[in-house]
Amino acid sequence: MTVSQALVEFLAHQWTVDGGHRERTIAGTFGIFGHGNVAGVGQALKQFAVQDPALMPYYQARNEQAMVHESVGFARMHRRLSTFACAASVGPGATNMLTGAALATTNRLPVLLLPSDTFATRVADPVLQQLELPHDAAITVNDAFKPLSRFFDRVSRPEQLFSAALGAMRVLTDPVETGAVTISLPEDVQAEALDVPLEFLADREWHLRRPAPEPEALARAVRAIVAGKRPVIVAGGGVVYSQASAELAAFAEATGIPVGTTQAGGGAIAWDHPFSLGSIGSTGTTAANRIAAEADVVIGIGTRYSDFTTASRTAFAREGVRFVNINVASFDAYKHGSSLPVIADAREALVALREALAGFTTPQEYRDEIAGEKRAWDATVDAGFIDRRLERPSQTEIIGAVNAASDPRDVVVCAAGSLPGDLHKLWRVRDELGYHVEYAFSCMGYEIAGGIGAKRGADDRDVIVMVGDGSYLMMHTELVTAVAEGIKVIVVLIQNHGFASIGHLSETVGSQRYGTRYRYRDDAANAFDDGPALPVDLAANAASLGVSVIRVEQTPNAIADLGAAVAQAKAATGPTLIHITSDPLLFAPDGEGWWDVPIAEVSELATTQAAKADYDRQKARQRPLLG
Repeated sequence: MTVSQALVEFLAHQWTVDGGHRERTIAGTFGIFGHGNVAGVGQALKQFAVQDPALMPYYQARNEQAMVHESVGFARMHRRLSTFACAASVGPGATNMLTGAALATTNRLPVLLLPSDTFATRVADPVLQQLELPHDAAITVNDAFKPLSRFFDRVSRPEQLFSAALGAMRVLTDPVETGAVTISLPEDVQAEALDVPLEFLADREWHLRRPAPEPEALARAVRAIVAGKRPVIVAGGGVVYSQASAELAAFAEATGIPVGTTQAGGGAIAWDHPFSLGSIGSTGTTAANRIAAEADVVIGIGTRYSDFTTASRTAFAREGVRFVNINVASFDAYKHGSSLPVIADAREALVALREALAGFTTPQEYRDEIAGEKRAWDATVDAGFIDRRLERPSQTEIIGAVNAASDPRDVVVCAAGSLPGDLHKLWRVRDELGYHVEYAFSCMGYEIAGGIGAKRGADDRDVIVMVGDGSYLMMHTELVTAVAEGIKVIVVLIQNHGFASIGHLSETVGSQRYGTRYRYRDDAANAFDDGPALPVDLAANAASLGVSVIRVEQTPNAIADLGAAVAQAKAATGPTLIHITSDPLLFAPDGEGWWDVPIAEVSELATTQAAKADYDRQKARQRPLLG
């Protein structure tokens, strides 16, 4: 067999096992072919498609970065048990996947990357699309994957395939190590033949580890929780991946400890659960952030504690606050200098904690405070969702209308701009897989590709992609993929003629939305700040790609029409894009969170000087979080 044939058949026989559940680790292969892989991986996929079409499903993509995003979206919906392989050609095809690799690794989500590389023999140096560095002839563009991958190997000789493939699978199926896994494949080696042991091509199972907490670590955590008067839980993506949502809800009910969720933890607990405070941190609710500010014990479960979760280390303000960090990865369990790490699977840890804390409950006055803060925030959101009959409604109203028109098991997908922060605060999640916001890398352009991947991973659910015009323009071409395969994905495109999120941030740092509006260039002012909006018709663009398009016109009925459009899209059988224009200057309710974005220390602009003064006041609230 060739190296490529052996690799493809090997991947088809890998299985992830989680308890009694077993599924293919590599559900299929995306591939964009060029001279680097058309005779290697491309030939292998074609050969198996002829001989055994079910062995390795093949899917097209329109952009190499996008096919990585699709794989990540799929992996999220499968709770990291299954993903795709992504094959790209030499040079630009390979490097197009770099952003996707960084996104996967940052989010701790598995994806297998198979970038082609230049000739291992160097017989034809320099080949088309080869990077040449006079100081190191061994470096290729694929070396750029090394810092972005959780595992990297280069198969420079056919015999290296066996160890490379097995090493890749080990990392893909390890909840601690997982992320982007890269096997670099020189184009000549891909097509070389080798004798392949039958054992290499046999079915192989990779059993997921669910480590239970060590008794001593658990006992220390229990003592800290019992000693506290105002504990709070920060639920991260680990709760979702370990299928611990039911245990989290039961734990909260038994102990009276409230729960705030991170972006990745959205869905870990239903929005209307009595002990759900909603989102926490920079994009948090007032309920979560006010409770967090006075918490004396913070129980982090499956969270990596990003700066948004900690509100740039201002969220947990109580003197002497302690951190019980439950995480399957010691790297995250020891964050913030925690002296109480519990290195364990989230579900296993919650079961053990509930048993160890039998009879413990928080004081009634604390429970009453939690209920009061929750009622106040829910009322704030209700008020924000009221249709004010604006021709250009607020993003809050748009989110409310889409949320109301969705079903409990629908999945909302987003990644970048102002939408993730607003969705984090406002979207009322009713299902543990219903909230899919990529915010570890917050990659503009993820939304549509990631949404298609999510739909592949959950075909029995409607997937609603919410995206702004700025992110849409970064990468929308996977709509063609949805058309080609009849993938029913609903895209709500919010047109605000610029970068709404960074525009607002620009104002807070004193730069007055400079460079964030989509306007004609003013050469004299060296700016794009004024003038009419560009005559860009993104609805027409989507229609030109074969997608069904519903335009929500700028009338006082815009919000009502949006709800009807979502219902129409849900009834459709193929991809639909809904286009609506918003007013980017109408902001979502404030959740009292802060985010550290440094301000110029000296400036001749009065707006920057004012922003710096406010920044210094906020900066004084930061603490090292050593607990």
